[in-house]
Amino acid sequence: MVARTQHSTSKELPVVVIVGRPNVGKSTLFNAILGQRRSIVGDEPGITRDRIHGEGTYRGRPFELIDTGGIIPNDAELIPSEILKQARVAFDRAAHIIYLIDGRTEITGTDRELAKMLRKLGKPVALAVNKIDTLARESLAPEFHELGFSDLFPISSEHKLGLDELLEHVTQGFEQAVVTDEPAASEQRAIKVAIIGRPNVGKSTLLNALVGEERAIVSPVAGTTRDAVDETVWHEGTEFVFVDTAGIRRKGKTKEMAEKLSVVMARRHLRMANVAVVVLDASEGMVGLDATIAGYAHEEGRALILCVNKWDVSSEKSKRAFTETVRDELKFLDYAQIAFVSARTGAGVKRLFGMIREAYKSATKRVTTGELNRFVELLDFDRDIKVRYMTQASVRPPTFIAFTDKAKAMHFSTERFLINQLRKRFGFEGTPIVIKSKRR
Repeated sequence: MVARTQHSTSKELPVVVIVGRPNVGKSTLFNAILGQRRSIVGDEPGITRDRIHGEGTYRGRPFELIDTGGIIPNDAELIPSEILKQARVAFDRAAHIIYLIDGRTEITGTDRELAKMLRKLGKPVALAVNKIDTLARESLAPEFHELGFSDLFPISSEHKLGLDELLEHVTQGFEQAVVTDEPAASEQRAIKVAIIGRPNVGKSTLLNALVGEERAIVSPVAGTTRDAVDETVWHEGTEFVFVDTAGIRRKGKTKEMAEKLSVVMARRHLRMANVAVVVLDASEGMVGLDATIAGYAHEEGRALILCVNKWDVSSEKSKRAFTETVRDELKFLDYAQIAFVSARTGAGVKRLFGMIREAYKSATKRVTTGELNRFVELLDFDRDIKVRYMTQASVRPPTFIAFTDKAKAMHFSTERFLINQLRKRFGFEGTPIVIKSKRR
């Protein structure tokens, strides 16, 4: 029914915003419309805190869909007030608002407060009464007219009932687009960057600094980011897609369901990324979990940058000394560049664009078989195994096959020697290298 597509128009898409109090099914509706599991879905209230967005189309009419966090108007707590602030940014852009309420419960004071707030906006609002999955419940839907919206649609996000009627109404008047099967050339060049790290090291603040707007919720509460939010940035002719993933914690210490789901989402976004920016906290120094998280990126074969954040408040003033500590703790990441930044002040942040570009370039570099054969001939190779010749099998990460004179697997030290020599000769800074051996 609805799928994420490429469209030929370069104009900004009309924006559809889903809004409602916590746990009425906004994320389920978002995923049902886009046809992909983009938001975290669960039965714990308030799982979506940031605004999450994606692109969809209905009957050839493309649009941007935004899923806001569960709004509680006039709530004094930090997170709900930040959610309201994020939602207002989305409302300003909205061409149409889907106000989602729970059809299985009575109208609450929060529902009425939200309705009042939405009426003041002067934007078109479709009232979607969710969890109406039987004829008996459908008869209950009309009573929700008292919220003051004439366009009412009984739906079931979970069972995808009533969505056609809702989307036909919401997208009416949106421009038709020519749908193509091929991705746009610009999207093919986009570098997907996963910002990863343990909770509260400043990942969201870093994303905001890179994007130049308050895109992710930032607060002193550890683990504020639960979903992954992304943003596209153009810098010096290159398109970067940044994904700010939820703080990763060891499974044993992850109590809440939302945080457990966030670990799964973070690992998934790491697999989808081209480059990983591993954020370390200079004010706290290196901890064991930093190595574990960086190890995830290394195991996935991602190009990698170590980003030392909060350098402005670090008690350690010598970059050289801190670098030595990082290199000692993360010996397996000797290929990764290290950036010292303050996401809060913006110091050093712009340098990351060039470093990401270089790491991506290294990860996608190809060396011809002829160059590799000349490289092998010049090797000062005093080992118990002889390399006859080499070829590059793939990129991201650069993977080489060494054809040898022995049937046995190559020793780790020999493999390490070859990797170091390849770096010395061809660069490959910022990316892991994989060596596989075969008997000739």
